[in-house]
Amino acid sequence: MTTTSAGPGVGPLLRTWRERRRVSQLDLAIRADSSARHISFIENGRSRPSEEMVLRLAEHLEVPVRERNALLLAAGYAPRYTETPLDAPSMGALREGLETLLTGYEPYPALVVDATYNVVAANRGIAMMLDGLPEHLLVPPLNAMRITLHPEGLAPRILNLREWRGHLLAQMERQIALARSEPLRVLYEEVSAYPLPAPHPEDPGEDTVPVPYFALPLRIELGGRALSFVSSISTFNTPMDVTVAELAIETMLPADPATVKFLRSLGP
Repeated sequence: MTTTSAGPGVGPLLRTWRERRRVSQLDLAIRADSSARHISFIENGRSRPSEEMVLRLAEHLEVPVRERNALLLAAGYAPRYTETPLDAPSMGALREGLETLLTGYEPYPALVVDATYNVVAANRGIAMMLDGLPEHLLVPPLNAMRITLHPEGLAPRILNLREWRGHLLAQMERQIALARSEPLRVLYEEVSAYPLPAPHPEDPGEDTVPVPYFALPLRIELGGRALSFVSSISTFNTPMDVTVAELAIETMLPADPATVKFLRSLGP
């Protein structure tokens, strides 16, 4: 089955992704077991790639799953990847698995976000961190970036806000460059424009030589205690659904013994 598509053909789209990845036609040809001549013909519209070739080139260019569907449509083929709502019955096993993972990680904080950092699931460790935030920030869908960087959100509680804010904004910039996401760009413009609260006495600032951590910690004040976490982000291997491809699981690992002791003291 094939479909027709308006807009630019697959050749210009593939060229855009190749240039975005800073890969030459020859390098791409070698990776995809093709020839530079064939890649040139595809990009110039002189050759129509097979469905298999479109997917192979997309794989080697690390094109996001959502955009691979766009490439297939531009080449005249049907989309390969479904986009199933997370609350669909067929996603029941996935939802159950995520809930089991998040619950099993308690008392340490963990959450699941989508491509624009909307929170789709979270555990009680995250609820503890959000305690006391204004209601307007907690109206669904909760957005992790907005909650973290908003001047009425977690920002005033973060002891190394300038470091952590710089890390989050750089992370978003990389994702925008990779995924060409307009909603993510809009979110970035919003949160990067938030005014910074007054520096915390313990905030080292952007120009300070950092302490040699094994990973940049989130240092946050909760209940009169200074807690420290390092973040780890996981995604699904070889996703075949757009929704699943865009999910990310973030787990917060205690970065010092005091944080471990406090969290374990909370009990089940």
